[in-house]
Amino acid sequence: MAYTRSKIRNIAVLGHQGSGKTSLVESLYYITGGTKQKGSVEKKNTVSDYILEEQTRLSSISSSIVPVYYKDYKMNLIDLPGNDDFITDALSVTRIIKGAVLVIDASSGVQVGTIKHYQMLRKRGVPTIIYVNKMDKENIVFEQVLTDIRTKLGKNAVPFCYPMGHDDEFDGFVNVVDLKARKFNGIECEDCEIYADKKAKVFELHNMICESVAESDEELLDKFFSGEELTKAEIHKGLRKGVLDGELLPVLVGSSLKNIGVHTMLDMFIDYLPDPDDLKPLVGVNEKGEEITRKTVIEEPFSAYIFKTICDPYAGVINIFKVNSGKISVGDEVYNMDTSETQKINTLFTLCGKTQTAVQTLEAGDIGAIAKLNNIKNAMTICDPKNPIKYKPVTYPTAVYFKAVVPKNKADEDKMSSVLQKLMLEDSSLEIKRNVETKQLLLGGLGTSHISYVIEKMKNIYKVELTTEDPKTVYRETLKQYGKAPGVYKKQSGGAGFYGVVEMSFEPAEENIFTEQVFGGAVPKNYFPAVEKGFFEACEQGLLAGFPVIGVKATLLDGKYHAVDSNELAFRMASILAFKEAYMHCKPTILEPIMKLNIRISSDYIGDVLSDINGRRGKVISMEEAGEGMQEIITHVPEAEIINYANDLKALTQSSGYFNRQFVSYEEVPPHLIDKVIKENKLN
Repeated sequence: MAYTRSKIRNIAVLGHQGSGKTSLVESLYYITGGTKQKGSVEKKNTVSDYILEEQTRLSSISSSIVPVYYKDYKMNLIDLPGNDDFITDALSVTRIIKGAVLVIDASSGVQVGTIKHYQMLRKRGVPTIIYVNKMDKENIVFEQVLTDIRTKLGKNAVPFCYPMGHDDEFDGFVNVVDLKARKFNGIECEDCEIYADKKAKVFELHNMICESVAESDEELLDKFFSGEELTKAEIHKGLRKGVLDGELLPVLVGSSLKNIGVHTMLDMFIDYLPDPDDLKPLVGVNEKGEEITRKTVIEEPFSAYIFKTICDPYAGVINIFKVNSGKISVGDEVYNMDTSETQKINTLFTLCGKTQTAVQTLEAGDIGAIAKLNNIKNAMTICDPKNPIKYKPVTYPTAVYFKAVVPKNKADEDKMSSVLQKLMLEDSSLEIKRNVETKQLLLGGLGTSHISYVIEKMKNIYKVELTTEDPKTVYRETLKQYGKAPGVYKKQSGGAGFYGVVEMSFEPAEENIFTEQVFGGAVPKNYFPAVEKGFFEACEQGLLAGFPVIGVKATLLDGKYHAVDSNELAFRMASILAFKEAYMHCKPTILEPIMKLNIRISSDYIGDVLSDINGRRGKVISMEEAGEGMQEIITHVPEAEIINYANDLKALTQSSGYFNRQFVSYEEVPPHLIDKVIKENKLN
């Protein structure tokens, strides 16, 4: 069945790790007839991927799309990971959706992940509903949870539902907006009377909501204060506007494991989250770089944004997209401005977890998938070839945590590289780089869980087993003072021999550079390139620890040649010998890589983080407020001191801090550490 744009809702499900996001999606899928048997994340699941953490619980680590169908509406629910190491999915999805559910565990309240996800949604202007889950747990006091929400997320959080229960046991709730009560009978929820002891509070909240609605319109305000009741339609219209404008943050209550509150949530998705008519036109650029817009309507030219890529060992590459405008059908041709390629759509389908359902057409506002297109990846735009457009791509976080990886089986070396390339297509925050000096292949990600997941996936899906080790820091050597030395290379072998003599000086410089100051033809000009080549070859390996040498100026001062025995090889070797002869007389030293860190943390942790940076020999360059109670610290820190900083920063800030890193320069290792660096990292 094809759904028109007004009947489609795209909704992200976010929250702190373990808050019950996937259980909620399962519950919504189950009550709408998606499955006859409801699962549980503690046992098994049919719509999401999981990773076992600390052998105690299962947590979602990859976004999963689950469409549910309710009252002629199609709601594409996108279950997002709560673990920060998998934030790339959340960044992609919040770019393309305009509705979200933020799940809170009633027993834990607002946690670090809750705040991070809410700030992301606010930044993107995504209308959001809060679902207080696990209300059936013991010792839950809703007023305390609500105070926590209003304190940490904002005073605009308003309870649209209020919990009910006898003897402090949660067994239902009241829809405060519509004044309807729902009670759990042990199997499902059913309509019931509002408990007498809850009526006063419920009517107080209902009156507060009506007053809030009335204040949005002068006519309604007069009606309200004249004692007239606002109609249900007037209340819904006013609340909808408040939610869409971000002025209201509805709070619902329930238990996803018992399916309490989920029917009401579905109705509120329809009533309060935007359909395409509520959305502003999307802005992109054409091939000339000029801004153009597209409305989310079928009458516009086709355009779609790729927000997720899956590399399936059997089905190949699958690209998941949202149709931003127009429609797409099997047989259509699509254009990609990034690659300047036009390709034909041979397959088109929707996804429910990993289950594919073939479709012929998808219209504006819907989410679908294509397979086996060339050179398509995350954050790209596909569009009508006659009406090119490109939407601004998401900026993904860079890798901050690296591990050196080695295949357990030598036969897997070639396979390992191709598999890692596939995984990089799926995950834009993964980084693969080979360290030439240390001969290590480095796998970079956002933290321990991220790297562990990749390694487990390679083992279980692609049958490639890896071992890991800490990455070795890539040091450099340099010279601190001027020196000079001769280089003599003579060799006779019966026939034509080898003869090359040079005298060269070496001194500190901004970069490796070769010059000559030869007078009188002591060394013919045609041998200068060979001398230069010898110098740069010698710089590949210093004499202290075998690290590459940088920041040296070499000058050819004098030399001798032989009319018969001199050749390029002789002068190249003479240059290398001169370098080695002078090296230890030029006060060589070790340089270490310095990284620039952009660290964002809550102001509460500023003292602990600054103290930690100081202990890592870091230099704070700047510090300023970054909004939402956050501070941004820019610091330069030796790379050797931040091998595990991704994990250490989480420990320091209760997982609220994050950072990006970038190479800046090389600086001299402190004298008292040089011997240790050489001993632990020597290459020769």
